[in-house]
Amino acid sequence: MDHELFPTPAGVQADDPILQLPKVSLHDHLDGGLRPATIVELAAEVNHTLPTTDPEELRTWFSAAANSGDLVRYLTTFDHTIAVMQTAPALERVAREWVLDQVADGVFYAEARWAPEQHLTAGLTLDEAVEAVQRGLEDGMAIAANEGRTILTGQIITAMRHADRSSEIAELALRHRDSGVVGFDIAGAEKGFPATNHKEAFDALHLASFPVTIHAGEAEGVQSILEAVQVCHAERIGHGVRIVEDMDVVDGRGELGRLAAWVLDRQIPLEVCPSSNLQTGAADTIEDHPITGLKALGYAVTVNPDNRLMSATSVSREMRLLVDRAGWDQADLEWATVNAISNAFLPLDERERLIDEVVIPGFARISL
Repeated sequence: MDHELFPTPAGVQADDPILQLPKVSLHDHLDGGLRPATIVELAAEVNHTLPTTDPEELRTWFSAAANSGDLVRYLTTFDHTIAVMQTAPALERVAREWVLDQVADGVFYAEARWAPEQHLTAGLTLDEAVEAVQRGLEDGMAIAANEGRTILTGQIITAMRHADRSSEIAELALRHRDSGVVGFDIAGAEKGFPATNHKEAFDALHLASFPVTIHAGEAEGVQSILEAVQVCHAERIGHGVRIVEDMDVVDGRGELGRLAAWVLDRQIPLEVCPSSNLQTGAADTIEDHPITGLKALGYAVTVNPDNRLMSATSVSREMRLLVDRAGWDQADLEWATVNAISNAFLPLDERERLIDEVVIPGFARISL
């Protein structure tokens, strides 16, 4: 592998067999996955002041700043990444490198979620921003293909919870649904900004038969998940780990509340991001992270990095942590991967093909 094109992802050794496992990344923010050296170069172009211009020191700064245990403070780290993603060339570069970093992580399908409304200060229109990211994603896929690696990507267009542009952003997503945009989300501070504030946008997307995932159950609890699922038509839940507040589990056996049972019985996928949850206070340790108990109860959990830069992580690292510290084995990792691709925002026949042609044989070739 060309390590300049495909650098070893954060948190794993280059010879770790987990790197070779086929993976899916459903919850992976574009503006949370920049390479530090890229941030330094792009910041110089736009005269944006960084905490440091040394790439390795900057990498350390992002990780340390994100380890506050508070979601709002965690989100302030994005001030620097978003600042350098305001032009079409910058968006193209970030998206291209995002794809190559996915390939290095063994990811064969990834959804890049990002909020175009945050990338307009240099004069781009919403549509121009989406088109620039799509060009970058396609460039990355083409480079990977030239190196004998295959990856599929899609954009999840995100509206900000604290803003009032969600209907406009929903229309943007629908305009690009046949040119790379596969889903819609809302993100940002969860407390005080319920998903129901954006019901008009979600109703329009529902009527247009367009896929929706919603950040819920991270900084807020069961009510946030309830509103996302039952009012706003979410097909997947971003994070969702606080669903455990609607159950009483003893020795692996659970008495489930109405919502917890609904989410389980309908296998509504949970896009779980273990390391990120520790940083934002949604969990205390990997050992007692809710993902393992939810897996045992049969929830459709998936394993994701959330923000690769801020959490100094990758899908491979998240999997390695679960194996080393939470008792997961290869069968568990395969099960979570099948959950992920089964619920990707792709046509059914494509999802089934990827399970049969990529996931099952890929896991069969590796022994941890």
